[in-house]
Amino acid sequence: MNIRKYLPLSLSAFAVLASHAFAGVTVSSPANGSQVTSPFTLSANAPTCSSQNVAAMGYSLDGSTETTIVKNTSVQANVGSGTGWHTLHVKAWGQQGAVCVTDVSVNITSALSGPSIPSNAASVSSIQALNNWTSIKDSATGAGWASGWTGIVGSPSQGGPTRQFSTSFGNYGGVRYSSSFADDTEAHNFVYDGFVYLNSSSSQIGNIEMDINQVMPNGQTVIFGFQCDGYSSTWDYTWNSGSATHPVDQWAHSKAYCNPRGWSTNTWHHVQVSYSRDDSGNVTYHSVWLDGLEEPINATAYSAFALGWAPTVLTNFQVDGLGSGGSPIVFLDNLTVYRW
Repeated sequence: MNIRKYLPLSLSAFAVLASHAFAGVTVSSPANGSQVTSPFTLSANAPTCSSQNVAAMGYSLDGSTETTIVKNTSVQANVGSGTGWHTLHVKAWGQQGAVCVTDVSVNITSALSGPSIPSNAASVSSIQALNNWTSIKDSATGAGWASGWTGIVGSPSQGGPTRQFSTSFGNYGGVRYSSSFADDTEAHNFVYDGFVYLNSSSSQIGNIEMDINQVMPNGQTVIFGFQCDGYSSTWDYTWNSGSATHPVDQWAHSKAYCNPRGWSTNTWHHVQVSYSRDDSGNVTYHSVWLDGLEEPINATAYSAFALGWAPTVLTNFQVDGLGSGGSPIVFLDNLTVYRW
């Protein structure tokens, strides 16, 4: 008798089928190997994981150490990232400790459009390529030390000059990098539009701050402060709880999620922020888009400071360290600021 004809599956093939049978996580969208736009819809479920009832599910992108977790046996979410190929890790945890993971590869071909910009808006592009960037340790980051270097590099790049920010810090110190690019005192509306690239050193980053400062006709400076806060996992905006002449600069947490350590590494992330001011220096933070996914902020805060500056519009890009010490590297490309 030819026993083999009764064994249509090899042991290796059986092992593959068995691993799929007990994987526990079914991803119905996106399909493996599919082309998608950012943000794309994740739809997955896992009633059981290795014969255990599922206690929670989650997902992460590429090599990120941050996982978004939901206390359920299914997950529905909008996931955003930069263009190119990415690996989506969809996970489930059984009530007795089992862990199941299904990986899905997707090719993100484009991101959805961001804020509306009128045709008469003035703009300055490739701000990252300007040669007047400076760096200084931000005293607001506490007693820790920090120093920074910034310069133009050829890679990674989106086709033009990329600015690299190399920060060394101890005890949670941070460095603020700045560039002045205009002297418009009249504009009331702004859109910050740039691409940020993180590598594996992002695990050492506490916050990434992206600001615009503008001197108004009355000589006071409006600070449009905005940051991705890795401590509270929120987008934050700045406000002056004092007066212009006796300012008390503070951060306020929005309800929108952000953590730089959760951004996928070795890829470009599109950041767009929309805000406006009135003549008294009250700033309304409208929305932020990360890789095409809009998060409404809808907050108004007083943010005028009597700093005695000459007319200018400048941008700050700040990297704050996380922990006792490190040397994170961040890249910035295609930075454009629109104003009207």
